Amino acid sequence: MYKPTIKTFYNHRQVMENNIEKSFSMSPLKPKLLLRYLKRLGLTEHFFEIHHTFRPFVKEDFLIAHTEKYLDAVFTGTKPLCNSNNLPWSRELVKSLCYTNASLYKALEFASQNPDQITFSPSAGFHHARPESGGGFCTFSGQVIASIKLYRKYGLKTAWLDLDGHFGNSIEDSREFVPDLNNAVPKGFNINPSGKHLDYKLSLAHHLNLLEVAILRNEINCVVWAHGADSHEDDDMGGVCSTKEWIDCSRMFYTWVNEINAKRKKPLPVMLTLFGGYRMDDYHSVLSLHTADLICCLNTLCGHKLEYKPTIRLNPTRSGF
Repeated sequence: MYKPTIKTFYNHRQVMENNIEKSFSMSPLKPKLLLRYLKRLGLTEHFFEIHHTFRPFVKEDFLIAHTEKYLDAVFTGTKPLCNSNNLPWSRELVKSLCYTNASLYKALEFASQNPDQITFSPSAGFHHARPESGGGFCTFSGQVIASIKLYRKYGLKTAWLDLDGHFGNSIEDSREFVPDLNNAVPKGFNINPSGKHLDYKLSLAHHLNLLEVAILRNEINCVVWAHGADSHEDDDMGGVCSTKEWIDCSRMFYTWVNEINAKRKKPLPVMLTLFGGYRMDDYHSVLSLHTADLICCLNTLCGHKLEYKPTIRLNPTRSGF
């Protein structure tokens, strides 16, 4: 039911390269690193349709989810709020944030209006931000902004499947600040599976069952799949799944999408994004996991038969937890 390529909303301006060595998080650089990795594998030319002409957000877009005091601090570099995301502040960072958040929304909007097209926003750094501050390595509540924009413009409701290794608090912490967020992302559909190993997979299966009911009742219109690499057991900051279990989650989701489509007799709007992943010793492992997820999507939903085996280096400080 889906087109053979993944429409990817990527502009080089959504990447911050300066001062990144001062940060534990590589998220500001991850979009570029992943697209370069996919290109080396020969995938971008044939399977990823890059769209780069979208406009960046402006300050007013962020007022949907944040206080003016916090926005002023971020845009001017005023401490301590400008560092509440635990990232080194720079004007380049602010510019990149305007593009990453726009990428997230434009990918979601395009999928909602072209449901036979899988879309992808290679971005991260959203799901710990709060109305009055950043959190984790997240500056702005991109999920909230994208969902609200979609709801206010089209009346569509979004479910977020957040498989990052850490609970995505941004949506829940914004429900009182953004009055119509309960409509845009109904309660219970900021989905964060719980548990470890088999329990994690069972939790995902349980949430997919509940989500299926909501979709068939037209209570949810769009789904975002955010398969963060920090839910892998060798990640520096996460650790709930082995490599096989992590990829099993991808297979579960994409197979579930096919099953939903068969019942609906039409394609479900699906958007992909990145979220977390931290390996100081071997960032290749993070990129390899994200690639495995994308390959699973291309094979399961887009009709390809690509072969790819992720290469994950053992992290001696994490494995065997």
